[in-house]
Amino acid sequence: MTTILVTGGTGTLGRLVTERLRADGHEVRVLSRHSQPYAVDLREGTGLAEAVAGVETIVHCATSPRGGDEQAARHLIGAARRAGVRHLVYISIVGVDRVPLAYYRAKLAVEKLVEESGLGWTVLRTTQFHDLVLELLQASARLPVMLLPSGVADQPIEVAEVAARLAGLATGEPAGRVPDMGGPAVRTFPELARAYLHATGRRRPLLNVRLTGRAYRALRAGGHLTPERAVGEGTFEQFLSGRFPAEG
Repeated sequence: MTTILVTGGTGTLGRLVTERLRADGHEVRVLSRHSQPYAVDLREGTGLAEAVAGVETIVHCATSPRGGDEQAARHLIGAARRAGVRHLVYISIVGVDRVPLAYYRAKLAVEKLVEESGLGWTVLRTTQFHDLVLELLQASARLPVMLLPSGVADQPIEVAEVAARLAGLATGEPAGRVPDMGGPAVRTFPELARAYLHATGRRRPLLNVRLTGRAYRALRAGGHLTPERAVGEGTFEQFLSGRFPAEG
């Protein structure tokens, strides 16, 4: 079986990719800042050569909204080239080329580095995970009134479905930019907020807040959505029922 390295292999997505690949019989190395024996900070690159030695495929899930993704990708790509890695798979986000957020710009820049790496490569873009939408709603619910971005919708997807797709791509041939993967439906934020409140048994009034700026306009225009690729199956309500099972 193939030896596969998963960066960010202890994170929300990387952990599930690792489990899926191991269940299929592959040897998987987990790389993260604190995971032995491959505890590597990709922004520094120290110890990376040992981690990629003998690896055929890398699934690059490691990322940080706080910055450093481009530097990390350069270190990883350089080490992969030197080690003769055959295939580099990268997970990106729908709309990185349409929504002018700093984090999205960094993800787009990493896509370009991957494409120009000289390695066999595959890039998959997906919409936001259910987990992230939940975090946003939980933060908003800490206030007496839930503040929601006016006119903005989302298309959340189940992370386990993305993990399964990535695992399949990792064990296949390099495919370049593959079709985007979106959640099963485009949902307004009030709809998502009401689903969250119902699942948690909480009550909060909802207040739509109109924001300003280019990024907000791009989000209102749906730049982060892919309704034509609504291939996900798990709904936000199903996700919530798993996180907040009904009592009694």
